[in-house]
Amino acid sequence: MFVLAQAEESSSGLGAGAVIAIVVVSLVLVVLQIAGFWKTLEKGGESGPMSLLLLITCLYPIAFLPFTRLTGRPGWWVVLLYIPIVNLVVLLILSIDIAKAYGKGAGYGVGLWLLPFVFYPMLGFGDARYEGRSIV
Repeated sequence: MFVLAQAEESSSGLGAGAVIAIVVVSLVLVVLQIAGFWKTLEKGGESGPMSLLLLITCLYPIAFLPFTRLTGRPGWWVVLLYIPIVNLVVLLILSIDIAKAYGKGAGYGVGLWLLPFVFYPMLGFGDARYEGRSIV
């Protein structure tokens, strides 16, 4: 019986450690994404603090309002980000337009869409410059 009780204690400690590790990694990824958004917006002449809206789930789409201005898309596109499935397509289009506005290709835009915590910091802290609206 003693062995069984000891095994249960060690497995619960392992589970708690895994949860803590997941929380820490998630926080690091969120901070990276927000920092990347902030710097990317500032490079384009927009307000960096808008990226803090990413922390509030219901306001997450509104954080993309400055990006619609940077890309030349209408601001009402943000409303489309609240519609399931449609939001994936709109976010992909916006990501590709953002990449083009900073002189990057469509592949980079797909990276912004799939791995924003990697590609936005690369865009914001890298040598990319805002070249203007990607559409007219």
